Amino acid sequence: MKVKWGISLLFIISILTFLTYWNYNNRTYDWDMPGYLGSMFTTEFPDSPEKVRELTFSSIKKEASADQYNNLIGVKPWAPTRQYFAKNTQSFTEQLPYFQIKIGYVLVITLFCKLGLSPPMSVLFTGLISYFISGLLLFYTIKILFPEKYILAALLTAGIMLMPTMTYMSGESTPDMFIFLFLLIFVIGLIKSWSKWSIFLLLLVMIFIRPDYITFALTYLGAIFLYSYFAEKKMEIILIVQGIVMLSIYASIMKLYNYPGWTDLFYDSFIYRRPIISSQPAHVSLDIYLQIIYTKIIAFKKVTLAVSIMTGLIFWISKDTWIRMIAALFFVNVYIKFFFFPQSGDLRLFFPFIFPLFIMILLALSQKYNHIKSSKIV
Repeated sequence: MKVKWGISLLFIISILTFLTYWNYNNRTYDWDMPGYLGSMFTTEFPDSPEKVRELTFSSIKKEASADQYNNLIGVKPWAPTRQYFAKNTQSFTEQLPYFQIKIGYVLVITLFCKLGLSPPMSVLFTGLISYFISGLLLFYTIKILFPEKYILAALLTAGIMLMPTMTYMSGESTPDMFIFLFLLIFVIGLIKSWSKWSIFLLLLVMIFIRPDYITFALTYLGAIFLYSYFAEKKMEIILIVQGIVMLSIYASIMKLYNYPGWTDLFYDSFIYRRPIISSQPAHVSLDIYLQIIYTKIIAFKKVTLAVSIMTGLIFWISKDTWIRMIAALFFVNVYIKFFFFPQSGDLRLFFPFIFPLFIMILLALSQKYNHIKSSKIV
């Protein structure tokens, strides 16, 4: 059996190598890249915003195709805001807090840059290497759940890594593939029954990569607290302490980088992208918010159908309260993310919460047919 698993692993490594190279050849240079490069250069030249802007766009121009670079800087008449970002230092600098708060991601791309990669390639390489490692971890996860199904593990892993959303995230200049990697590790931690403190540290890493994952971290701690209280008759005070620590770190990050706030993010994303943030206050009334939510949730119907079916399958296959609770946790977080940031047409934002539901289906099937017990955090 070890030889067969070894052959399957070699097959997956070959497939992942090919797909990673293919994703590299289909990489994109979009607006997120200047934000993260600007954040990186700001740490090196904190008192030279003009130099930061020039270094950011000149480094991208050296590598991006003419079409991608022109799209990035908004040469089209209908993209005047991007033109401001590229030409106006104040405009560009005021956008950076949206990106600087993702400290963990900025540190990683800085590390790759120090190791010799070009600034744009440092951003892209983070997504590409995260894609490759995620494929290996996915193969490992399936091996845990189905220890005798080496062909299933290889084919399922290859099929998942070929999904358009996965390949798209791999070649994007965003932390989405990077955070997906850590959510996959989180799911493995649940399956392998890691300690509360191990999971806590993993959640902290996620918050440093994407502070908006504070909602996921807190809902997870809340779910575990309620499960321990009602199912095991234990009051886990340590979970409350962990939640307070996470909130304190989150608030410190927001304050350190003068983050504009949710209202500004929502306004700039869904109402009007201000060329210069300080020149115009952001105002989001309840009526406007509900109108946007109503429009976006209609376009969200495919995701709603998919997560509803997957959650329903989990509840149908498994009677295990723990598995059902974790499935409900991911289901709820899809909609928490949506109501805070209803970009329904951008699946990459929700995929890290959607995909673990598929893993929960596999866990439920494994528990039912392979007699693998679900584990609780200890």
